[in-house]
Amino acid sequence: MGQQRLLTAVGVVLAVLIGGAGLTYVVSRVGVHEPPVEQGGSAADIGLPHPEEYQAWPSPALFGPIADRAADRTPLRAEEVFAVRTVKSDKLTLKLLNRRLDDCAPAMWGGSALASLAGTGCTQAVRGLYLSADRRYVAQYTLFNMADAKKAAEFVQHMATLYRGGGWVRALESDAATFAVDGYAEGSGYAMGHYAGFVWVARADGQEPTVKDDFVSLTLAARAAEKVVYRRVVAVTGPSPAPAAG
Repeated sequence: MGQQRLLTAVGVVLAVLIGGAGLTYVVSRVGVHEPPVEQGGSAADIGLPHPEEYQAWPSPALFGPIADRAADRTPLRAEEVFAVRTVKSDKLTLKLLNRRLDDCAPAMWGGSALASLAGTGCTQAVRGLYLSADRRYVAQYTLFNMADAKKAAEFVQHMATLYRGGGWVRALESDAATFAVDGYAEGSGYAMGHYAGFVWVARADGQEPTVKDDFVSLTLAARAAEKVVYRRVVAVTGPSPAPAAG
């Protein structure tokens, strides 16, 4: 029951944060969006795609029980993070094309980003690539397993200065969809205890979104992978005690 209540609360929180006007308010209050500092050459020079926009989010207090990996030692599995092949948000449906577990460095490019990653105590990176059912959108979620909450939060924040020149996560391979090298995409980073999660979304044709393109629902659907982190909080804290009989 404790896990069910927590996951239900998570769904409500995400829906509020990501939905409509609430997103604008929360981004302005909590999200960090800094002008990128070009470092180590441009992404175009090495032919790798990256977002044009990025938001960094700090870790909510909910993840305090897993602020240190010592409290959450079980390694991640790709099947655990991306257990569901189809995820939905509003009218949008995403289908999982590929999932992969790596050491941390192979999941990222860029000298500056890799140098920052090396200082986090990262041991694992799990990536999942999605294509929308109508083949209009592509999305990727990447989850890094880091040493502690401080390092995860610093890395998410540091990516705000690196994502357009100093490095970004590598796209998973798929014949069905990919991120356009010179196309428009949006990224966001989320610290969650000792984990750092990155969402990367775009139109499959690489064009900029129009008023008909719902990147909010697209981001929310990709973030379904974060349920694994909430379950790990429950694993550490245990279920909430049942109310006493009256």
